[in-house]
Amino acid sequence: MSTTQAPEVHGRQPDDTGAFGWLRALGPRGRRAFGGAFGGYALDSYDYFTLPLSMVAISAYFSLDNGQTGLLTTVTLVVSAIGGALAGILADRIGRVKALMITVITYAVFTVLCGFAPNYETLLVFRALQGLGFGGEWAVGAILVAEYASAKHRGRTLGAVQSAWAAGWALAVVVYTLVFHFLDPDTAWRVMFWTGALPALLVVYVRRNVSDAPHAEELRRTSAERGSFTAVFRKDLLRVTLFATLLSTGVQGGYYTLATWVPTYLKTERGLTVVGTGGYLAFLISGAFIGYLTGGYLTDRIGRKNNIALFAALSAAGILAYTSIPSGANGLLLVLGFPLGFCMSAIFSGFGSYLSELYPAAVRGTGQGFTYNSGRAVGAFLPTLVGFLSDSWGVGGALVLGAAGYGLAALALVGLPETRGKELM
Repeated sequence: MSTTQAPEVHGRQPDDTGAFGWLRALGPRGRRAFGGAFGGYALDSYDYFTLPLSMVAISAYFSLDNGQTGLLTTVTLVVSAIGGALAGILADRIGRVKALMITVITYAVFTVLCGFAPNYETLLVFRALQGLGFGGEWAVGAILVAEYASAKHRGRTLGAVQSAWAAGWALAVVVYTLVFHFLDPDTAWRVMFWTGALPALLVVYVRRNVSDAPHAEELRRTSAERGSFTAVFRKDLLRVTLFATLLSTGVQGGYYTLATWVPTYLKTERGLTVVGTGGYLAFLISGAFIGYLTGGYLTDRIGRKNNIALFAALSAAGILAYTSIPSGANGLLLVLGFPLGFCMSAIFSGFGSYLSELYPAAVRGTGQGFTYNSGRAVGAFLPTLVGFLSDSWGVGGALVLGAAGYGLAALALVGLPETRGKELM
């Protein structure tokens, strides 16, 4: 049965070909949902990056080696798999909006508690628990918006949601630059975590203004099937689930290797100051923001699989180029930050639409939550491996492992169908 939503229900304008036609086509309720999902993902990103930006200070404060430091990221991402899968099931059982609010509250509370950690072990536990909310927010928010979006505009719409990650990353870098400039490092890293309380304001907005897409909500309520772990491993979905998880593992392994270790690489091996690191990251983040928007456009034009394959190859090449720049050529490092950020973000733009289109409404939350976050959990071991190898290879040398992740992603596409133009069922 087709679940195409009629234009008059959500104010869609399928023939609107303007630059922001995808946004107008959502209608008033869809645009409010977009605002909630965009804000949630931006603040999710902000809370995540409080750790990578503060890692040098945290490492010095608790006298950690690189392996222990990398483990802080790994536990966040591993536990995010549990959080993402649970949030997906909640989204299928209690609705997208309610699940979204639960995830935002969870990651905000535990990010703030990280700032009060008296020792490494406590910080490790709080960071792991932060992963419960961090893992679920994107999957739930992406599904919420996908169910408002038309097939024609879905890639661009979800690419725009994905761009919120760069917005949150940029905000984190600005706050980091100010906090670490005016406060001593032992205090500054705690203040960074305390600013993670910001998402609480978003929950108020979502509760008052955002609702699930009516037609998709009706399908979810009336379906005899309910989200569960076993549902996404049934015979007709098993292949999709396995290869989508493999795809997510490769892309996120490559991405989080860079996101976690580039700030440390810039400080320890390139000798940049706090302000200098912020400047270099600005180029990386600017490229990321434009990459999300461009990738969203391309995934609608050339297809989900072609978009991912293209930017997997370009991202792997970018990593190799970025880490091969000779000492003293920091100007070239600055220039290459933009295309590297562009490519490693453009590959994500199709994820929200692609994973949503691979699963039916009754298990869409579970399928997207499980595959995206299980891949993130497995891929999370790459940042830890980089941490351990960096003692002998150097951070720059170990970062090339991220390129292997993108190769795995390209391989996974062989087992998945193309879904461009598919109506949600």
